[in-house]
Amino acid sequence: MQDSPSADTRIALDLALTVRHDGHGSVADDLADLAGLTAWAGDHPGIVPDGEDFTADASTLAAVRDVRAAARSLFARAVRPGEPSPADAGRLLPVPDALRRLNEAAARTPTVPVLAWADAGAPVVRSVPAPGARSDLAAVLAQAVIGFLAGPDRQRLRACHAPRCVRYFLKEHPRQEWCQPSCGNRARVARHQERHRPRA
Repeated sequence: MQDSPSADTRIALDLALTVRHDGHGSVADDLADLAGLTAWAGDHPGIVPDGEDFTADASTLAAVRDVRAAARSLFARAVRPGEPSPADAGRLLPVPDALRRLNEAAARTPTVPVLAWADAGAPVVRSVPAPGARSDLAAVLAQAVIGFLAGPDRQRLRACHAPRCVRYFLKEHPRQEWCQPSCGNRARVARHQERHRPRA
């Protein structure tokens, strides 16, 4: 069993998973509108200060969607030589564009390193907004994606290729092929049906 994912990993994956299968054969987008982003931020307390009072505006939504597009493009690169999520296959940003978007978004909130060292643990460094810096949701998310892509959890990133799934996930054990058991069941059923389909 692997170590628990870092905070950066969790938030980077959660952002990527706002693109999902809707259960009816289509891809759904949890960040399709202002209400969706407001709800998503509210479900992730601690991403931005006073997150419970956060209300999305059009510029924030556009910036967060840009970060997500960059993240999913770089996730597709990270899972090579495997295939990217089917949701991304036709609309991946070129890697240089994805890197530029991510780095530009991350730079919008200057951060400083803060050291914490509990009695029973190792020193931990985390980045926090510099004194007086205004928090920017897209910048915070971009910094989390960068932390994930540069960290050890990236090696476990996989795209789920079960029928209708568009998720990325962290591989928890050597034989894991799908993001969740229901995807494994769908994949096995699809393989069975393919083997038993009458040939013309």
